[in-house]
Amino acid sequence: MLGARMRYRVYVGLGSNMASAAGSPAETVWVAVHALDAAGMVTAVSSLYRTAPVGYTDQPEFMNAVACVETRWTPEELMHELLALEHSFGRNRKTSVPKGPRTLDLDLLMAFDENGKAVEHASPVLTLPHPELARRRFVMEPLAEIAPEVVVPGTGKTARALADQLRCDSGADAVVKMEG
Repeated sequence: MLGARMRYRVYVGLGSNMASAAGSPAETVWVAVHALDAAGMVTAVSSLYRTAPVGYTDQPEFMNAVACVETRWTPEELMHELLALEHSFGRNRKTSVPKGPRTLDLDLLMAFDENGKAVEHASPVLTLPHPELARRRFVMEPLAEIAPEVVVPGTGKTARALADQLRCDSGADAVVKMEG
């Protein structure tokens, strides 16, 4: 059909460790999840996870989650929307401290086309799959919760296997699933 757009299944990492106009970091993440509906249909959302900061450690703990979205937007189009959403929550990537405190962090982790093939992409705005994906427990734990059998591109391993491996490699309290 002429003009039909491909459908994508994408996984988005969400994080916050500063209050925003939406409220606490946890409230900010949940409001951002609902805002992802503008991109298509949110089909799965993990629990919230309390996580220690990585890299720049002199900052509050983060609240993290992962959402799966079915969309007709290309990954590049979606990434531009994610950056605009971050900005609407008060984040300015150009002036903020790299890996520092933030009201909202949205990362496009990986994308699959309508045939289930992993999308590989490299541009100044977006690299897919996310280059740090398989090494970040704060992403792999929530991803394994909602998509345990998805094979993470470039690793040949499932989200569950990578999360298990990272759990063994790090402290038990580095990533804590929040109840309720």
